[in-house]
Amino acid sequence: MYEDKNLICKECGAEFVFTAGEQEFYASKGFVNEPQRCKACRDARKAASRPEREMFVAECASCGQPAKVPFRPREDRPVYCSECFAKMKEAE
Repeated sequence: MYEDKNLICKECGAEFVFTAGEQEFYASKGFVNEPQRCKACRDARKAASRPEREMFVAECASCGQPAKVPFRPREDRPVYCSECFAKMKEAE
């Protein structure tokens, strides 16, 4: 029923494929317009509309190295750097 279509991104001018599956999804949602931007430009546009996350610096409770975390550290809870946190998850 649907066939892949090649479209041109209005943002960057790159050619992208509007797949048959995407067309079916658009139709199921009631969308009548084809996408105007490629995936990369859509993602960049979405990211630009979101506020940047505030990052906090804390000392890793395991190795003592500085760790950037997206939450305000509290004194009663340990904070771990990415590497130590990953090691703890593997051990579980």
